[in-house]
Amino acid sequence: MFQVIGGRSVQAARVLAPRSAVLVEAVRGRKSRTDPVAKSKVGRIKMPPPVDPVEMVVLKERYGEYQMIMRALRLEFKEEMLRKKYEEDTGSLAEERARQEAQEHRVLMDFNHLENQRMLKLRIVRVQMEKEEADRKKFEVILQREQEQQEIVKEKEKEILKLQEDAKNFITLENLDQRIEGALDNPKNYNFAIDKQGKVIKQTMLQ
Repeated sequence: MFQVIGGRSVQAARVLAPRSAVLVEAVRGRKSRTDPVAKSKVGRIKMPPPVDPVEMVVLKERYGEYQMIMRALRLEFKEEMLRKKYEEDTGSLAEERARQEAQEHRVLMDFNHLENQRMLKLRIVRVQMEKEEADRKKFEVILQREQEQQEIVKEKEKEILKLQEDAKNFITLENLDQRIEGALDNPKNYNFAIDKQGKVIKQTMLQ
């Protein structure tokens, strides 16, 4: 960093001074503008050197970085010099301001700590409520599944009872002769026709 001491102040002033325009000579040294073109260059078409696009992009990026770094260095030098000048001029005022800033920082840190504690309590309550809600939903799902299982068991029991009731009319070896005699004594004619309302409209006579 530069310091404002003796001859170094001139160097620092040059660094911090705004950049001026580049000076270019108006007239070339060895040849005037009215002189004719040299015989060796008559008819020559000056072609610009080829430019690599990739290299041009890299150079532009690096030049931008260079300008940004130099600008940051100038601002850093200027800030440090102004800060030192301000400290020399103000002295105790700077110390008082630093003390006030430190005190304000402590107050803000205490406030931040209290706010973190408050948010922690709220977060704990929220997590507890979410856990209770998840447990409640889980219990409801389990209860619903149990009810569905009970309904399935009841349906199966009804089917079993109905099957047992229907089994009383099943034809077995024990009641085979009895069922044959009953069918012969009470013949039924299933050869009939019905209308759209399900009424029998035509039926053949048993032979």
